[in-house]
Amino acid sequence: MINLTENAVNAVKSAIAAKGVPSRGLRIMVEAGGCSGFKYTMGLAEAAEPDDSIVERDGIKVFVDNASREHLAGTTIDFAVTLEGSGFTFDNPNANSHCSCGKSFS
Repeated sequence: MINLTENAVNAVKSAIAAKGVPSRGLRIMVEAGGCSGFKYTMGLAEAAEPDDSIVERDGIKVFVDNASREHLAGTTIDFAVTLEGSGFTFDNPNANSHCSCGKSFS
């Protein structure tokens, strides 16, 4: 379903450690919006919701709700550090187009 690179796993583990309160994993959702039609949203989560699918990699649980699942199938999430900054990137085979920021797709 969703793949996390080693860099993404390390970034999530660092975020969980820095938060200082228990987090069980990472919630990833697709919402209407952004400049291309849909946008990715992410955040640390303490528990799964009843309709979540759960993917686990190297001790990191990724929670994905039913509505987002079809949009994210086969997506690889990476964490990149570039001259312009750092952040998560999405390689989504379901996207027909992407905006220049990489956080929005159609």
